[in-house]
Order: sequence, then C-alpha cells, then structure tokens
Amino acid sequence: MSNENDYSRYQPQGSQTPESAPAPQPQPSAPQGAGASRPTPQQPEPKKPLRQISSRMQNVDSKKMIYILTGVAAAAIIIAAILFLVFHSKDVNNQKIARQQALQIEQLEMEKEEMRLNNEYAQLNSQFAQVENQSILLANDSIVEKYAAAKAKVEKLLQELNQEKTKNRARIKQLEGELATLKNILKEYVERIDQLTKENESLKKENADVKRQNSQLSANLTQATRSNQELTDRITLAEKLNVTGVNLSSLKKNDKIEKNITKAKRLMVTFTLPPNNSTPVGEKTIYLRIVNPEGDLLPGNGIRFSFEGQSLDCTAAKTIEYAGEEIGGIRIYWDVTSVLTPGDYTVELFADNFRIYTGHFMMKK
Repeated sequence: MSNENDYSRYQPQGSQTPESAPAPQPQPSAPQGAGASRPTPQQPEPKKPLRQISSRMQNVDSKKMIYILTGVAAAAIIIAAILFLVFHSKDVNNQKIARQQALQIEQLEMEKEEMRLNNEYAQLNSQFAQVENQSILLANDSIVEKYAAAKAKVEKLLQELNQEKTKNRARIKQLEGELATLKNILKEYVERIDQLTKENESLKKENADVKRQNSQLSANLTQATRSNQELTDRITLAEKLNVTGVNLSSLKKNDKIEKNITKAKRLMVTFTLPPNNSTPVGEKTIYLRIVNPEGDLLPGNGIRFSFEGQSLDCTAAKTIEYAGEEIGGIRIYWDVTSVLTPGDYTVELFADNFRIYTGHFMMKK
C-alpha cells in the first residue's frame, strides 16, 4: 500500500523509531547579488512529521473500520429483520393452525360430552320407566310435576343441541346442569316411592292385623247382635199386642149371620185382646185388612197406616183403650159395596207397627 511505502521511505536506519528520527535540517538560502541570476536549484520538499502520518493513517483505518462495522451492523439488522419476519410469519401460521386444531379438539370434546349426556339421559329414562308404573303412589305429590318439568327442559335442550352444527360450551354446561337437576329429582322420586312402598307394606301388614281383629270383632259383634236381636225380639214380642178368637163372619142387613157370602151385606171380624203386662198401656188403634179370593184388598174409607216404613191402605179400623187387661168381644165391621165371591179370604190385624194376626177363612155360597 502507498501508506506503507511512504512510511518505509521515511523510516530511519537502525533501531530508531519514527519518533526518535532527527528533525530535517533547514537549507541555506541563496546568496543575493551577482549570483542571483543563476537558477536556484529546486529545494527538496520538506518531509512531514511521522506523528502526523501515523495519525492520518489511524484516521483512515478508523473510518474504514466504521464503514465496515456499519455495513456489518446494517446487514445483521436486515438479516435479523428477515429472520424475524420469516419466523414471525411461521409463528403466526403455527398459532392459527394451533387455534384451529384447538377449536376442532374443543368441538370434538363437546360432541363427546353431548353423547355422554345423551347416554346419561337415556339411563335416567330407563330408571324412570322402572318406577313409572308406581307413580300412582305419588298422584297427589308435587314431585311428579317437578320431574315432568325438568324432563321437558332436558328434552328441549337435547333437541336444540342436535340441531346446532357448532357446539356451544355454555349450552353443554346448561344441559349438564339440567340433567343433574333431573337426576336429583329422580333420586328423590325413587326414594319417595321406596319409602311409600315400605309404608304400604307396613300398612298392609297392619291392615291384615286389623282385618283379623275386625274379623274377630265382627264375629263377636255378630254374636252380640244376634243375641241382642233375640233379646229385642223377645222384648218386642212381649210388648206386642196379642189377639185370640179371631173370626170372620158375613151378616145380613139386620146383622144376623148370613151363610151365603154372595148375599152378605156386611162383614164382621171379632177377636179378643188377652192381658199383657209388657205391652204399654194407652189408646190402641187396630187396623183391619181383608183380601178377597181374587187378591184384592176390600177398600176402606181412605184410612192408611204405617208399617215397616211403608204406608198401607186398610179395610177398616177401630180404636180402643188398653190397660193391660183382657178385652173380649171386639168387633170391626165393613159394609159390602159389591157382590162378594165365595172362596178364601185373608184377614190381617195391625197395631203399634206390628202385624198381630194373619189368618184365612173359607167363605161359601
């Protein structure tokens, strides 16, 4: 290089360094006067100091180094920028791909979760079907309405999810919550039915015991009722009026006996009331019913009486005062209104809501 040649040209001999070289000696000036016309020999150019040359060389090297370093730094920055853009683009693409994969994975997980919830709902329905026929035990219980409402919500959510192409995490969570509610209600439902079943079994056992006791009590009551009825009947029979000597006769117009029933003008029934201390004393009305051979009741004057919850017509009636002593020769008359036929006539007497006499008389022509 030229700098090195210049430097070697001014380099002194020996071991002297440029700093220790002797300074150049000044040249004598040309004489004045006659010798002035002689051409003046060319003076050699004074040599530059080595320190200046060294400093200049250092400045040149520093500038070149700065240029080199600047270029390297610029190249490094450009390369770094290119690498950054390349890697950043790859990173963006990778992130995009990763997000897409994450979304796909999330969709698959949600579809899997939806399938699991579908299976869980199917299991709940199967469990409910096993106890559904026992819902009659809970006919008046609000738990049936609660289960029906929760089941309707689950079915609606499942239908909506099946129609959605993109699954929604919030709706999956909502379905999971509704299924949890349905599961709890079903659990309560089953526990309630089990409890009622146990209670029913206990009640059945108690009912069986009660039925046995009732059966025994019924048997005892029947026996007691029979005994009471017999006693009542005996008391009733004891209180009932008795009659003796009952007779049916046909009479002429003058109340003489008429043997030919077809010519009778009146019918007469006679009887006697024997003494009875068990019969309440007082006024007694005796009702007479006569039924002809044709089965028709001989009509009275619109007199009616009560017997065993019914209101009956009678042929005639008579009121007497009974004091517990015998009354004989009692007569009850009935006026014939049309020709009577021969045959079997039925005579009935009633008093105090009792039939005290029934008898049959053959009336001839």
